[in-house]
Amino acid sequence: MIITINDHRKIFAIQEEFKTRFPNLKLEFFSKPHQTNGASEKEFIKHNSKTIGECRNIHESGHITITPHMTVNYLEQTFSNTYGLGVQVFRKAGHNWLETIETDALTLEEQNNLGAEYKI
Repeated sequence: MIITINDHRKIFAIQEEFKTRFPNLKLEFFSKPHQTNGASEKEFIKHNSKTIGECRNIHESGHITITPHMTVNYLEQTFSNTYGLGVQVFRKAGHNWLETIETDALTLEEQNNLGAEYKI
């Protein structure tokens, strides 16, 4: 999947594209990036009606290629380093969403499969 990044795109549009490919995962956007293997502070979550330009400090336009075999850590670092976006992947666990902090070394496909396995 290839996602277009520019200042005018809405967060929810990117989240929907991502969800189409990884239905048991979600991307949250933050006004401040988190440390590698660290949690993101919930107070910095950007509302999904905001534009990408409202939550980043590098205003570079381009495309990000997301593959099932890419690790969560690599994806989050690419968003941060290339586009100045603080992004955190969450995995579905029943009715809850878990930050993937402890499992950032897993691929997106592995994370998505774990989310599919968790049933209430």
